Amino acid sequence: MTSPSWRFAQTATSNTLITLDVVDAPRGHTAIWAAGGGFRGAVGGAVVRSVDGGRSWRDVTPPGGELDEFRDVEAIDHNHALVLALNNEVTGEPVRIYRTVDGGANWQQVFRAADPKAFFSCMAFFDHRHGLAVGDAVGTKFPLLETVDGGRSWHPAPAGGMPDTVPGTGALATGTCLVTKGRHDAWFGTTGVGGGGRNPQVFHTRDGGRTWTVSETPLPGTATNIASLSFRNLRDGLAAGGNFDPRNNVDVGAVARTSDGGASWALGGTPAGFKNGVTWIPGHRSTAIAVGPDASDITTDDGRTWSRFDRTLLLGVNCSAQARCWAVGKDGLAARLVLPRR
Repeated sequence: MTSPSWRFAQTATSNTLITLDVVDAPRGHTAIWAAGGGFRGAVGGAVVRSVDGGRSWRDVTPPGGELDEFRDVEAIDHNHALVLALNNEVTGEPVRIYRTVDGGANWQQVFRAADPKAFFSCMAFFDHRHGLAVGDAVGTKFPLLETVDGGRSWHPAPAGGMPDTVPGTGALATGTCLVTKGRHDAWFGTTGVGGGGRNPQVFHTRDGGRTWTVSETPLPGTATNIASLSFRNLRDGLAAGGNFDPRNNVDVGAVARTSDGGASWALGGTPAGFKNGVTWIPGHRSTAIAVGPDASDITTDDGRTWSRFDRTLLLGVNCSAQARCWAVGKDGLAARLVLPRR
């Protein structure tokens, strides 16, 4: 297969964008929502939106959000979306979730953590009403929030069905550390825990978050982290991430793959550098894209091998159901994936 390429566009911000959600909008257009801020210590939160396939962009950052770090955006359609803002050390604000129903013209704060130290990393929706959010472990349990009304309200989910984890385990706030497939299945990936001697794990629910199972990945080293997950169907999935090697001052990429819904994992090929985001390309069997600070890579064999095709710093990647794939990254850059003709 001839290598793909990115077609770049400048969005309505110069702040680094970290995550995005791409949805097929009415009249054949593609809506792209992206969010970011706080990458590598930089200040400057932003939420941007395009409803014409990336030809034009608007800055739709919630009021005061220029001081925030937005690490997840979940788009229901071209007008309805939610964004997750992390704890703000400058303003003292805790984790918050904002919701818009008018394309970002107005935002409503629909969740505000009571504990300023509480940390929630990612959100994901099963459908337009039911969704979950996951945070860093509190003691030996991962906290979950759930919504059953499209994100209008969020409440703690029962913890009784959640397996224990090692204290200090977290989930990287990349926007895709928690993903869903179908009406009831969801997965989230964790950081490795050196003190617990445990490699990164993947938690899986088959009943919308009431009960969970957990499996350990073979990603090498307890300093390795899962940054992003993607499932092509209920069985075939990828977990991408890596670690920083201080001895050689390089980012090291790592990928694990599953063909049984996450019950077991095998090592995939090694991509070029740490991977912040990974996604399957709908309609292109066995093909996925992974992006990170060092490079973009493609696999055409279910993650067994990877090939670098671009060196631009990109941090989030997502495809719509119609295989319209976009990535975002440094300085407010957006990129549309161009695949060679088959």
